[in-house]
Amino acid sequence: MAYSRGTSTNIIVGAAALFVADTTLTPSTLETPVQGESFRDTLQELHDTDGSYKNVGYTMNGLELQFQPDFGEVQVDQILDVAKLYKQGMQVSLATAFAEATLENLLLALAYSDSKLTGSNASNATAAVKSAGKALDLSAGDIGECPVERGIVAVGPGTGDCADSAYVERVYTAYRALSIENVTVSAKRDEASMFEVSFRLLPEDTSGSYGKIVDRTWTPAS
Repeated sequence: MAYSRGTSTNIIVGAAALFVADTTLTPSTLETPVQGESFRDTLQELHDTDGSYKNVGYTMNGLELQFQPDFGEVQVDQILDVAKLYKQGMQVSLATAFAEATLENLLLALAYSDSKLTGSNASNATAAVKSAGKALDLSAGDIGECPVERGIVAVGPGTGDCADSAYVERVYTAYRALSIENVTVSAKRDEASMFEVSFRLLPEDTSGSYGKIVDRTWTPAS
């Protein structure tokens, strides 16, 4: 076989649409893709109907998954370097920045429960409710309070030929995600307000999996 320099269609460029589930996910509870429809549209329909997935909207600096293995060392007298490495730990994190500074996104960034957000400013709300506004209770929590874990699904471009009639997308799924880093809320003259958030991913109980990455091909219905 002749030497090939590489395959340009395997180069991925582009951001992903980010959705946060209202609870943790498992391989069996993750929404099933619909044939002839982008998984992004499937999740958006759930956002609009029952709110089981929340579309965070615009993001900044894309999506970054980081895998941090921790290795132990075995040293012996006869070798100046280590003789063996063994895996003794693992950490996986997901980082992004919410560019839409809504209270809903701040709630997700702070890992608060939905009960912390009250009121409404929706167009169909009464005048009294609109006047009172929507409020996020910035509570310190209480002793024994459990951290709020949620599932995360991001849908972005995948490997493939854009000129093809079929579309390829890459779906990133995290079954259990918990926001653990500092979150800054700002109001500056020369800078947009956004929430930089880093999620620590935890393995799902049954399978021990953090999630999965799927390259999916779908063809729009004619």
